[in-house]
Amino acid sequence: MLIGIVGKPNVGKSTFFKAATLAEVLIANYPFATIKANHAVGYVKVDCADKLFNVQCNPRHGFCLKHKRFVPVELMDVAGLVPGAHEGKGLGNQFLDDLRQADVLIHVVDISGTTDSEGKLAKGHDPELDIKFLEEELDFWYLGILKKVWQTFARKMEVEHSDFAKTVAKQFSGLKVDEEIVKKAIKNLNVSLEKPSSWLDEELLKFSSELRRLSKPIIIAANKIDRPEAKENFERIKNNHKDVIIIPCSAESELALREAAKAGLIEYIPGEKDFEIITNIGDKQKLALQFIQKNILDTYKTTGVQDCLNKSVFDFLKYIHVFPGGVNKLADKDGNILPDCFLLPPNSTALDFAYKIHQDLGDNFVKAIDVKTKRAIGREYLLNNGDIIEIVTKK
Repeated sequence: MLIGIVGKPNVGKSTFFKAATLAEVLIANYPFATIKANHAVGYVKVDCADKLFNVQCNPRHGFCLKHKRFVPVELMDVAGLVPGAHEGKGLGNQFLDDLRQADVLIHVVDISGTTDSEGKLAKGHDPELDIKFLEEELDFWYLGILKKVWQTFARKMEVEHSDFAKTVAKQFSGLKVDEEIVKKAIKNLNVSLEKPSSWLDEELLKFSSELRRLSKPIIIAANKIDRPEAKENFERIKNNHKDVIIIPCSAESELALREAAKAGLIEYIPGEKDFEIITNIGDKQKLALQFIQKNILDTYKTTGVQDCLNKSVFDFLKYIHVFPGGVNKLADKDGNILPDCFLLPPNSTALDFAYKIHQDLGDNFVKAIDVKTKRAIGREYLLNNGDIIEIVTKK
């Protein structure tokens, strides 16, 4: 899966991205610090299965801190979006093209209102406008793609009586729109398919917007939450957008904590509400850490960065995490305990899991065993979050 980090310039996107990945990216206080999309590995946090067996795992990918397993996911930080991007303004065309393969978007918003619509320093800007304009830009981007071919293939569908969902999905396949998404959009809007060539621009926009909403769901990272006016803006916008996930966020604080932990100054588990200083540090460092604890962690229980990643993968995409393991042996041939943790789409089966691990396991699948219950399960068994599964194959 691919998580896109989006937003207008100069709101802290690159800081969020670096905090989530500790990747070396340019962070600057001016618009378009990011020109080309940055790709790196971030991590979602889950309860590790090693705790159930009183052992310590040895992750092959990611890491584990006090029985919290961090599983890798791909993140992308794209160039800043400005109003009119779908018309090519700013770096709009590049921005939108980069987003094609994203499964979910984290929209980083300057909730303090200290940057205007183009990312320039300002005072009193309403961040609610930024939420609306990004959605509109994406909607018009989808509309533009649809309108290029609409009259031609709408009439063709009517003449040939072809499958509407299949035809639209094919047109939007590059944006990860499948037939199920098209069917959901039709159902949600209750549109008539008798004569799609007669749809007005307003109907096309609504349809495009629904396709975008379903194929590119958005989480709002209300960044710079520690700054003046941020909390007031956050509460107001949260009340105005009850159907949107809005997470209070301080990417700058998360980056500081992760770098301090990396340097061995503190013990910190990303997404947790506190940390522990484990060595002597200077007064300036201590004051900075105390500020983060009091103004961010004590108030919001998290910096928000890890929450955004977890909600993207588990709340929006509904992925599950599953561990390969054996009833009699949790280690691999090299002695590594529970070395792997896989993320799978919803409704994945035991057979899907076998193929996820290795082609041969799927081809030679006989049955699977739920290691927690020691119960044999079949190929169609639907997996659950945190399952530990042993795959039994032909001898």
